[in-house]
Amino acid sequence: MSKTHFGFKEVEESDKARKVAEVFDSVASRYDLMNDLMSAGMHRAWKHFTLNVAAVRPGNRVLDLASGSGDLARGFSKRVGPDGVVVMTDINHQMLSRGRDRLLDVGHVLPTVQCDAEHLPFPDNHFDCVSVAFGLRNMTHKEHALAEMHRVLKPGGRALVLEFSKIWAPLQPLYDAYSFKVIPKIGRWVANDEASYQYLAESIRMHPGQQELKTMMSQAGFGEVDWFNLSAGVVALHRGYKW
Repeated sequence: MSKTHFGFKEVEESDKARKVAEVFDSVASRYDLMNDLMSAGMHRAWKHFTLNVAAVRPGNRVLDLASGSGDLARGFSKRVGPDGVVVMTDINHQMLSRGRDRLLDVGHVLPTVQCDAEHLPFPDNHFDCVSVAFGLRNMTHKEHALAEMHRVLKPGGRALVLEFSKIWAPLQPLYDAYSFKVIPKIGRWVANDEASYQYLAESIRMHPGQQELKTMMSQAGFGEVDWFNLSAGVVALHRGYKW
């Protein structure tokens, strides 16, 4: 059987989705708090920037993959208005339920679909915008997910991929020390789960860098692919269009 990476470990491709699910089942209840602590709240600015770059309009249809706790979906919902549609999806039931409930608490009733981003249950040429934030690196076949994003977009639609990336080289030693020595300890103290946050640090290092992800998006059919480095490249937002 084919192998793939789960953090720094090699596992059977058929096992990766289960292992990733176990990580998010474990961290779901402390997911938002941990995001705030690990990024010093910067994840909110990164997502706000993504919403601005997406430039969705009233009446648009938006698909948010790996919605998690629903931050992007909530922002999109405000922008598309009552005539638009935002669909939340996630492969993990606990994360999707948490995101749905958070949005219900603030008055946003959005369709939610538990599905695999590599096999989307939506028709061709259906959405004006497709987004994924901090989810692509956990997918077993990233190229399949990118191809599915392209398939369900309307011509002229755009895809947004917000993900950890390659930091500015002079900052790498400090970033490594924080990632591997501090983040797992925060995970242990706050979420009672050091191993999941060790995986987080490792999965970031295994994810394609800015140029490599641009190439993957181009190979999936996207045109005019560009990226924006955020926080010195800790995170990058990639954008591509379907022509």
